[in-house]
Amino acid sequence: MLTDDYFMNEALKLAAEAGARGEIPVGAVVVIQQRIIAKGQNQTEGLTDVTAHAEILALTAAAQHLGGKYLRDCTLYVTLEPCPMCAGALYWAQLGRLVYGASDEKRGYTRLTDPLLHPRTRITTGILKHECESLLNAFFQTLRT
Repeated sequence: MLTDDYFMNEALKLAAEAGARGEIPVGAVVVIQQRIIAKGQNQTEGLTDVTAHAEILALTAAAQHLGGKYLRDCTLYVTLEPCPMCAGALYWAQLGRLVYGASDEKRGYTRLTDPLLHPRTRITTGILKHECESLLNAFFQTLRT
């Protein structure tokens, strides 16, 4: 059986690809029944689109794959805690489970007082946290130098 670590590693690979293109290194995969059905990585710079976050792109691809907008039986693995915009999209998709690696101390959805995720969405945090944080920290350190 494939583990949370396995799927987060897949998201980390996508995040590294995004970082290599100059995008903030965030990657996401959507899983149903132990199978990846959709992937996303940040593309805000390349698409000149502020909504082209990894989560949004992965949700769109998953909905197209399934032929419906609700992702109740799906798990989203994402390397960074979703922002409020992405959390809102996860709410409307009625995502079954959210798994993220690194917390976003500045822009993460948990910084808000009102819950943004669907009440039935199960949440797991900190999966490969150090790897996710290291990738982000290295990216921003490179920008600063």
